[in-house]
Amino acid sequence: MVMRVSGLICLLVLSGCSKPVAVAPTTSAPAAELAQQAPVQPAMPGTSPTVPEPEPAAGAASPPEAVAGIAWRKGDVDKAFAEARAANKPVFLYWGAVWCPPCNQVKATIFNRQDFIERSRAFVAVYIDGDSPNAQQLGARFKVSGYPSMLLFRPDGTELTRLPGEVDAQRYMDVLTLGMNGGRPVRETLNQALEGGQGLSEQDWRMLAYYSWETDEQQLVAKDRIPLTLDRLAKSCPKEFEDPSERLALEALNARASAKSAAPDSSGKAYALLSKTLADPSRARRSFDILTDSVGAVTRYATAARSVERKTLERDWDAMLEKTSNDPSLSETDRLGAVDARVDLARLEQPKGPLAPALLNEVKRQVARADQETSDSYERQSVINAAASILADAGLLNESDALLKAELKRSHAPYYFMVDLAHNAKTRGDKAAAIDWLAQAYAAAEGPATRLQWGTLYVRGLIELSPGDESRIEQTTETIIGELAGNPDLLYERNRASLKHLGERLDEWNKSHQHDKSLARIAAKLAPVCAGATDDAALRGQCEHLFTDGATRA
Repeated sequence: MVMRVSGLICLLVLSGCSKPVAVAPTTSAPAAELAQQAPVQPAMPGTSPTVPEPEPAAGAASPPEAVAGIAWRKGDVDKAFAEARAANKPVFLYWGAVWCPPCNQVKATIFNRQDFIERSRAFVAVYIDGDSPNAQQLGARFKVSGYPSMLLFRPDGTELTRLPGEVDAQRYMDVLTLGMNGGRPVRETLNQALEGGQGLSEQDWRMLAYYSWETDEQQLVAKDRIPLTLDRLAKSCPKEFEDPSERLALEALNARASAKSAAPDSSGKAYALLSKTLADPSRARRSFDILTDSVGAVTRYATAARSVERKTLERDWDAMLEKTSNDPSLSETDRLGAVDARVDLARLEQPKGPLAPALLNEVKRQVARADQETSDSYERQSVINAAASILADAGLLNESDALLKAELKRSHAPYYFMVDLAHNAKTRGDKAAAIDWLAQAYAAAEGPATRLQWGTLYVRGLIELSPGDESRIEQTTETIIGELAGNPDLLYERNRASLKHLGERLDEWNKSHQHDKSLARIAAKLAPVCAGATDDAALRGQCEHLFTDGATRA
């Protein structure tokens, strides 16, 4: 697979965007050492050394017109926190990217709400575009890498919480208001909850239930301990606190089922929880975002194949998803997410088989409706991404292509959809077309961090689909490296991860050492770029060997 992108949070485009968040590539030596030794700024904005704040870069969009009523600060972050301290206001920090579908969804469905705009007058709003100069350094400072990440701070710089981007807009506003009014850091609440939870209010438990675990970045909990942590929280939350109790239980179930080491649940508790939730329309509506997530994995975890329980669960879940897809109170992207979940559910028993004609017709109808009814350019970036993905998942590749190609003329970031077109071409077995779309996507990409990511995607595609084209692989990699010269963000966050992935793919390509000379020339191009990125000799050496020392990373 070249890349598949759909969902609500974009971590690294190298891994795609998915819901739940695509797992970030693990950091390994020497990239791990590079990450550990890089001069990362402390997260306390009021006291940390100043990192130059990004100004809009070429290709980086300003906040959209839809959020013009919000006084976004895009200058010095420390100045923004100083302003917050002086006015005793919280700080709301948004980190995103121009191309990112869920970022555009947040802009179109949350930031443009009048109640959000009015609420923004009570906090200092900071907007960081990931392609602006020094933005990746700020990402390291605030410990964010997934787009979008939305953080709420006290005036003194203490992080209060990370806000979920996948819930509906009204629930988002409720959580934001709770965070601003309560002013208690989620870290403190979590520690108390894990010790038994005595004295915690329903509002405290709600803040834990709606915390953005997907963008935690291991600030509260190590990634591999999230399922266990959610389990403990679900068991400790008083049942009379119905909303947070239900949500934590479902989040825990989802995390367990999605874990790589997941074994089917033999206790029947997972099936009972799902059955109870699906049988109650109000419960299902409250938790729609979880119930449209990882449907296949959760069903396999909760029931045995071809069992009566599975057939019952599939029937009830499909009915809930059909209702959700036709709920006009939800956003178009959320409604399409329910349609995609129906496709996933239908694929459980026959992953490669054709879908029922009735479901195929419903996919086409819902996609056509969403396309026709979505006029906001930012929301379309999310809606068309979801719609094209559903069509492809349903086996309607020609329809997916037609939708994507039409959007290339309308989108403010058409290069994003070119990668989807490359994936469709690869699925058909048309390697030449897939490579061509990746080449076009890289050529059209804007912004330094984005161009590094899209360039890496292009090289990965070349290595996978045309590994014998040594000249093109080498030339493209050298072009990517040439664009990195003088980039102050080179060794930070998404840029660092992109370089790591690029190095790993080149190492795999050269397993038999038949491309040693090519890699040596690439390394020679990288060396001066690394030298210009840091004065630290050890760090510079690790950077220089990212493309030539794969054995030490294995």
